[in-house]
Amino acid sequence: MLHWYEKLNQYFPIEEMKSQEHMETLLRERPEIYHKDEGSNHVLMYVELDQFIFIDYLFVSNKSRGQGLGHKLLEKLKQKGKPIILEVEPINYEDTDTEKRLKFYKREGFEHAQSIGYRRRSLATKEITPMEILYWSPGHEKEELIFEAMKETYEKIHTYKDKQFYGENYQPVEEVLHFDTESENPDLLRDI
Repeated sequence: MLHWYEKLNQYFPIEEMKSQEHMETLLRERPEIYHKDEGSNHVLMYVELDQFIFIDYLFVSNKSRGQGLGHKLLEKLKQKGKPIILEVEPINYEDTDTEKRLKFYKREGFEHAQSIGYRRRSLATKEITPMEILYWSPGHEKEELIFEAMKETYEKIHTYKDKQFYGENYQPVEEVLHFDTESENPDLLRDI
């Protein structure tokens, strides 16, 4: 059976993947906040802090898609009663998976944080990758809270010991995340 990291690596684009060493170190050194939920047909990596949950990776195998497994995994997180945040790539019409993924999160009640701009340089490819933030919020939390949660995730998780794992540092958080209430960013989930 494939190791959990291999499953993620086959499914997620290289610019979105943390190294295996990075993730194993987070599991070992930050076990109070970084978690892995793994079964034969899924891998869920998530961060749980007092104010929110951040889904780092959610993988459901092809053969079990459409059977409600993704829904069950999200339900378990929703039971905790905190906002749930995740990053998605903008729709890529060449890749039908991105649209399916967005439809899934829309069905699950997620919203697009339109006022948050997020552009991160991949240390693997050196390219700047724009990502969008989706969130589910039980108490209709404001996007400011989601923005603060993203900054905390970026600093505690995404860039954790980055120099050690990648030989260089990621960009500072203020270069990567921007908050703009006047944003013209269209709602990613509206027309799908």
